Amino acid sequence: MTLPQVTAVTLNWNRPDDTLACLASLKEQTYPNLQLLVVDNGSSDDSVARIQSEFPDVTLLAHPHNSGFARGNNLGISQALDHGADFVFCLNNDTWLAPDAIEQLVAVARDKTALLSPIIYYAEDTRRVWGLGGHFNHWLLEVRQIGQRELDQGQWPSVLVVDFVPACGLLLPRPILETAGLFDERFFMYYEDLDYCQRVRQAGWPILALTTAKMWHKVSVSSGGSDSPNERYWMARSSLLYFRKHARPWQWPLIAFWRLGSALRTSWRLGQRGRGDALRAYWRGLCDGLRERPL
Repeated sequence: MTLPQVTAVTLNWNRPDDTLACLASLKEQTYPNLQLLVVDNGSSDDSVARIQSEFPDVTLLAHPHNSGFARGNNLGISQALDHGADFVFCLNNDTWLAPDAIEQLVAVARDKTALLSPIIYYAEDTRRVWGLGGHFNHWLLEVRQIGQRELDQGQWPSVLVVDFVPACGLLLPRPILETAGLFDERFFMYYEDLDYCQRVRQAGWPILALTTAKMWHKVSVSSGGSDSPNERYWMARSSLLYFRKHARPWQWPLIAFWRLGSALRTSWRLGQRGRGDALRAYWRGLCDGLRERPL
């Protein structure tokens, strides 16, 4: 019996070393029917030449400018679907996988159509959990993460039913892509995964996290690192877009109160750390998110 075709899609933007390491990890996957596709998001360095040289059999889409995480992934997903992919596995280029990760994900997906994610660990602390999905707080539209920063000691079942999984490692079956659609490209960076999981659930599809499929993540590398001005700007801006898109009128008083408290806590933390550049970027992102055309 022919195995389903899986196309792994990752983005590169001026970080060829990370991308090459990610591709090397994908080359070690035990799943046999796997195609690799890289979308270069307008790199200004030698990324394209290096990727083509070291992995000539990998499909490379060289986009002329950095169009953001959602748009870049959508370009790759669309090409994968056009070329017959049954599943698209989207992953950040600052990640790597256990050799059987995709095989584990596909085995579950063939039995039950669902949005799937591996368990994701911190790269610098290889048994400590960065992401295992979570559940939405339906009053605040925030996510209560499962196991974040816990050491994995086998305390979770092999499959968890969740409301949310992060976009840095997602197995997307074709039926979900055809009904829930692609990522919302108005989210340049961050919150596109919360938005997408909301839409997948609204379309009636389950979301699962697998502890048998393992991934490691360097965390916020593409945005300049945690609490960098770039990361703070896009996190703030996208958060306002997300809440404006999904909040209902009865939720707004609670969300506004909660988000104001979060903004003040973030501002205090950045100020205490002497991160005036990140603090200014954060508030600029909030203002831009408020001014943005309603989603």
